[in-house]
Amino acid sequence: MTLLKCATHVVADLDNAIARYESWMDYRTVERGEVPSDLAAAWDAPASANRSYAVLQPASGAEVFLRFVEGDPVPDYLPIRTYGWAAIELCVTDVEAVNAKMLQSPFEVIGPPKPLDGFATVKPMQVRGADLETVYLTQILQPGPDTGLPQPQSLIDRPFIMVLACPDLRKTAQWVKDVLDLPMIDPVAIRYSMIEKAFGLPETTKIELTTARGGGQVFLELDQYPDAATERPRHEGALPPGVAITTMVYPDFDRLESHWSSAPVVRAGAVYGGRRTGVLTTPEGALLEVVEGGEL
Repeated sequence: MTLLKCATHVVADLDNAIARYESWMDYRTVERGEVPSDLAAAWDAPASANRSYAVLQPASGAEVFLRFVEGDPVPDYLPIRTYGWAAIELCVTDVEAVNAKMLQSPFEVIGPPKPLDGFATVKPMQVRGADLETVYLTQILQPGPDTGLPQPQSLIDRPFIMVLACPDLRKTAQWVKDVLDLPMIDPVAIRYSMIEKAFGLPETTKIELTTARGGGQVFLELDQYPDAATERPRHEGALPPGVAITTMVYPDFDRLESHWSSAPVVRAGAVYGGRRTGVLTTPEGALLEVVEGGEL
């Protein structure tokens, strides 16, 4: 079981984003509406109130969602250059077949399928969409409890890892341990082509990362970003551009009592399911929405 529940991305045109993911990622829309003002306030984004949103579900039927919220483009925003949620990673059954599909799609292939340095359990590729969204599409070569990786049930399945760009990897990893009590691997240094390209780094550069596991599956990745990374620009009072929110489930709300940036309230809808939901803020200021439930 994964603790990951939803990845939220800000888009300029909701209908276009929906069409892109329904046509090419085989997702389907399960909910549409406008962001309630109290939810926008919980996100510390009052300017995002009443903006249109949609929740999409993968073809597998897994209840781990993508959510798109309309927002105004931020001219100075560049993907994979700023701190915060950097990318959405979807698991796939056949990355070569997905690559062939993406080459015919409106998505730009920015990283073709290839083995990942230091991780023989996966084979990823990367695409970028019209809203500058960075999506990793990763074939799971060794699913199961030993690796903490899922077995996808559709060609393109659910989000399974969310990537957080950190100015201080060890500080954020310690925060995850202290606040959420989740086990993390020791940081490892690998060649990381997406970060190399974004920052113009030499191919010999090694980037440190670590991952967190919950509910028996890996679902968070923390990346150490170069010194040239910056805070993410945003419109005042609005959700940040790119990946704005990660939503997870977590069973022990008593443990989180002193850490909330927005206290839990009961929320309805596909993502929340009528359960208590609060908001945490990571050390780099990223929004981590927490829905009560699941098992560690």
